[in-house]
Amino acid sequence: MIFVVLKIKNMKLKFLLIPLLASLAFVSCKKDTLYNNEAADSLKVKLAPYALTEDFEANSKPGYAAADINLKIGSWNFDEALVGNLAADAKNGNYSVRLRSGKISMNFDVSGVSQISFKHGKYGSDATVGWQLLISRDGGSTYTQLGADYTETTNALVTETVSIASTGPVRFQFKKLTTSPAASRINLDDITIIGFGNPGVTLSDTDPDDGGSTGGGSTSPTTPRGVTLGADAPPATGDNSNLLFGNPSNATTVSADNFFIDAGYYVESYSKTRGTPNWVSWHIDATNITNAVKRIDNFAGFTGLPTDFYQVQSNSYVNSGFDRGHNCPSGDRTSSTNANYATFLMTNMIPQAPQNNQQTWNFMEQDLRTQITAGNEVYVIMGSYGTGGIGKNSNAIVNSIDNGRVIVPSNVWKVAIIIPNGNGDLIRAANTGSVKIVAVNTPNRNDTNVSWRTYTTTVRDIEAKVSAANGSPFNLFSNLPQNVQDALETQTGAGI
Repeated sequence: MIFVVLKIKNMKLKFLLIPLLASLAFVSCKKDTLYNNEAADSLKVKLAPYALTEDFEANSKPGYAAADINLKIGSWNFDEALVGNLAADAKNGNYSVRLRSGKISMNFDVSGVSQISFKHGKYGSDATVGWQLLISRDGGSTYTQLGADYTETTNALVTETVSIASTGPVRFQFKKLTTSPAASRINLDDITIIGFGNPGVTLSDTDPDDGGSTGGGSTSPTTPRGVTLGADAPPATGDNSNLLFGNPSNATTVSADNFFIDAGYYVESYSKTRGTPNWVSWHIDATNITNAVKRIDNFAGFTGLPTDFYQVQSNSYVNSGFDRGHNCPSGDRTSSTNANYATFLMTNMIPQAPQNNQQTWNFMEQDLRTQITAGNEVYVIMGSYGTGGIGKNSNAIVNSIDNGRVIVPSNVWKVAIIIPNGNGDLIRAANTGSVKIVAVNTPNRNDTNVSWRTYTTTVRDIEAKVSAANGSPFNLFSNLPQNVQDALETQTGAGI
């Protein structure tokens, strides 16, 4: 039997694991053993899964000179490598690693690793080039190769997943073969380390990591503010507008618990009683995710609420065990300071279980943005309902935080319509053959599966559950003809 004891202190999760009675034995060889151990597999499924993704979007390294660089999941050493964003770089998003004649190495260890996945390709029209993936089990003192050499022949990214036999902390290195042409370069992107238990890593800048491990930020509130709109704000009506597919709850500015807020960069229905949005709706295309600005992290109360509404503050979630979970993500609004500022208003937040927020939701947000780089545009509606979630502080259900003024939802959901770039979006969405649907409904718990696809459902099911929870009609995609709604809303929503 495996016993796991969790202790929260200073916003870091510590695990105490009673040692196993039997150790795992692995055969040493020149190329490191790949994961294939049923006993270890049986153990790991009893522990919480994790996934740490480095997408190279948050930090820059413009030159090839050897240097350490702090990235989302930790510090890396880049030797003859940079973070590139040229047209010739094979990349998912705006940036990827460009490796010329050296290597990139992790400066930190990760525990409980079962897999590593990554995207790789050749830079531009360079000659064919080879490289190796290596692993260290002694803090980077020595490395052994994992699997066979990789050979890049095309400029398109290919995704690879490698299983790992991990009995302790490990780190990875990506190294160009010295036998390859000196001028040939390699692109690497979206390195994801997957495992079970406590990885021993605190993410430094993931988009949804909004409240720290115990849900907070500073104990002093920042100054509340409103929204300043720039030229990059979506149009108020028509194509690319945030409410093109309809107002699902018929929110108005006279209903306290279905209060309509137009924040310019997104729109929402807000609840005075709950202190959170009922739902938030927005549009994403390539103009919204330019990375003109990085994540700003300036959470603040919203001055646009009626005077009789409680104004949730930036510190209202402190020590709650829940993240300040974005509805409209920071990563979907990087075209300007004004756009990113708008996403950090507390009227855009819900108390969200950290694992749900930082992993399950994070990966779904990344996958939706990948649809943009693939030539699509996406209309998104996210919401929450019910009462009672499980955060990081204990296994007990928590119904509210901030002295009862902010309700913790029991469920968090998201629906997306994905269509190829173009005009006349409502008309094109009626051509259901070209539309992809995503519909996900997750429990607001700290043990959710890292894969959002575990929680796919239908739009119709989400409508029914929200309507039942709120005691009022709820109709997504209401601006589409009923026969089109019927066709789209009954699909199980894992369209990507």
